[in-house]
Amino acid sequence: MHRALWLIVPALVTAVTAARAQQWPSFRGPNGSGVATEAQPPIAWNVGASTNVVWRVDIPGLGHSSPVVWGDRVYLTTAVTDAPSGRALVLGDSDAAGIDPANDRGIYQWQVLALDRASGKTLWTRTIHKGPPRVKRHVKGSQASATPATDGRVIVAMLGSEGLVALDVDGRELWRKDLGVLAVGLADDPTYEWGPASSPVIHGNLVIVQNDRYRDSYLIAFDRQTGKELWRSAREELPAWATPLVHTGTTPETIVTSSPRFIRGHDLKTGRERWRVPDPEGQVKVSTPVAAGNLAIVTGGWPPAARPILAVRVADGSVAWRHDRGSSYTSTPLVYDGLLYILTDNGILSAYQIADGVRVYQQRVSRDAGSFSASPVAAAGRLYLAGEDGKIFVVRAGRSFELLAANDMGEVCMATPAPSGDLLLVRTAAHLYALGSRN
Repeated sequence: MHRALWLIVPALVTAVTAARAQQWPSFRGPNGSGVATEAQPPIAWNVGASTNVVWRVDIPGLGHSSPVVWGDRVYLTTAVTDAPSGRALVLGDSDAAGIDPANDRGIYQWQVLALDRASGKTLWTRTIHKGPPRVKRHVKGSQASATPATDGRVIVAMLGSEGLVALDVDGRELWRKDLGVLAVGLADDPTYEWGPASSPVIHGNLVIVQNDRYRDSYLIAFDRQTGKELWRSAREELPAWATPLVHTGTTPETIVTSSPRFIRGHDLKTGRERWRVPDPEGQVKVSTPVAAGNLAIVTGGWPPAARPILAVRVADGSVAWRHDRGSSYTSTPLVYDGLLYILTDNGILSAYQIADGVRVYQQRVSRDAGSFSASPVAAAGRLYLAGEDGKIFVVRAGRSFELLAANDMGEVCMATPAPSGDLLLVRTAAHLYALGSRN
């Protein structure tokens, strides 16, 4: 009997570790950390020669949402249209790139897809809504920019002004909510429409959504299984695109949100606001707060060169340290192996000590690096940085900068990659790739 247990226990541990390595359940993975602790994605690949390309599938339409993974399935959202401008994008982070809404008022289909993780085969496609968009998108945005979330039983997808929907693993609709017109755009000009991008979060039995817009902003929680509204916290805010962070390292557990006027801490169970940090100049909040021990790191706002990096104590909302410059504008920071990494839109990577904010290094990723909208992710002692032009840079994690590889996808890449087990799932403008080391 003892010998049987001795044989079984290691096998169970191995199985649990492998399963955990595959899960990437939300925007930036487990608890929004951007870190795949057990994963072993590849360092280098070549899509033209199909080197280390496990599979590639066409994805209809356009979407900047990231793939999420649970078990042997990958879930993804997209917005499909026949409008000529439906795939048109204007890239870059300069004024020349423009800030205007895209002119694509054609008929769209908002879809959720399930794919087999091993082969990329489409298992099912569900069209959630069909019609003209209720709001326009930014010229470099999409009508499907929010990443879905899953806990292996429910898939929740935020499809902008077209609603919030929950499906079971076979694509059957469980519930949906019309959250109204998500009018978000230039803070001082409500005529601008850029389209929303804040992603839903599943935590326990809660589905949490941050809806900051010109009027009637709120943070809201629904019952995961039934869609019943459990609480709503109203707020006077301006448009934001950040995803809420559930910080589990405090008692009570706290939801941290980043918005143009305030960084806030909300009680997870009731939604009650516990503290706020004023940020009166923080227009256009895109990047999501990230947990770092008892801190939440918050970046973002325009102009990025003059925006602060804030380390906020989640227990009481006090500021542990700040840097008045060097913040990212679009991408979310990364905390990995004791360091904080911040990637700016123009390709400057900086590493900081978490305890005191002392900068360890600052380095341009590459001379030929373009603009970055996707957020960095980490696995196996490496950082993965996806550029808008399709180049993905692999950097060794640590106190000195070391570029390990530069891999060209050959297509625009706006979505944050998803490490899953031995794979790196990368969404480009027209495809989803599964990249993995193959002998």
